[in-house]
Amino acid sequence: MTLRSVVLGTGHYLPDRVIENSWFEERLDTTDEWIRARTGIERRHFAAEGQATSDMGIRAARAALDKAGLRPDDIDGIILATSTPDHTFPASATMIQHGLGMTHGFAYDVQAVCAGFVFALANGDAMIRSGMARRVLVIGSETFSRILDWSDRGTCVLFGDGAGAVVLEGQEGAGASEDRGILASDLNSDGQYRDLLYVDGGVSTTGTAGQLRMQGNLVFRHAVEKLAKTAHTALDKAGLTTADVDWLVPHQANARIITATAQKMGLSMDKVVLTVADHGNTSAASIPLALSVADAQGRFRPGDVIVTEAIGGGLSWGSVVLRW
Repeated sequence: MTLRSVVLGTGHYLPDRVIENSWFEERLDTTDEWIRARTGIERRHFAAEGQATSDMGIRAARAALDKAGLRPDDIDGIILATSTPDHTFPASATMIQHGLGMTHGFAYDVQAVCAGFVFALANGDAMIRSGMARRVLVIGSETFSRILDWSDRGTCVLFGDGAGAVVLEGQEGAGASEDRGILASDLNSDGQYRDLLYVDGGVSTTGTAGQLRMQGNLVFRHAVEKLAKTAHTALDKAGLTTADVDWLVPHQANARIITATAQKMGLSMDKVVLTVADHGNTSAASIPLALSVADAQGRFRPGDVIVTEAIGGGLSWGSVVLRW
């Protein structure tokens, strides 16, 4: 028998403040048409003043626990993927742990930018398979609106805030590709491309939070190639092919990247979960947000094969294949 990490529940939270593209038209040399054509984004949510990354993570976590029919006492650990923590330390995951009323178990952050949730999901799976935990709450939560340069029309229109979460539980499987749960993962990074997407501040360099910088055209080129490759690698590890894929749930960075990646994988767009139009790029929160939205809509069926993949600053990229 093989221990598999099965998704028991999903949940998400979006701040109340909705920012339509027209908001940027009043402040920048841009238009709603320009933003939609190049990104597919129509609106995004921004956190309220005083609303922190952990605040949103708590809301998403509670929703996921409710969906799973569990309480915080039933969880052994929390892994939070974020690039916008509440503080330099302690980990924002501990803030979520406290907010949920947990005084047991572990809680820590994972930082792999937009690929963070994929890395956190693989971490949670490893914890379960190693016997260190039976149930793990994996969360992605971001307040990217706090690190944007509002004069840079090429980046500030892309991002939004939000949080998503999944509850993983260890369950025994036969060790075959027909098992429920996480079947395979593939993680990668290459620091030579760090200047393509980064924040120009930090504790040991400038002593400031900094602002986001990106070379969009180069990121686009790397994204399509690397996302398709990592998905194929994870599918190979799982003993599956793209013909077995029921749903692609990609990082919601840009509709053009998502479409190009699906085409490269040979998947039709009716198998792709798209939320970028309403949420923008929420970095590490985008995949759990998309999973939760699609789950709430009843789009996933037991036994469906789902591929999640993401790329972010680092560059860091990876994928996870799971059966619902």
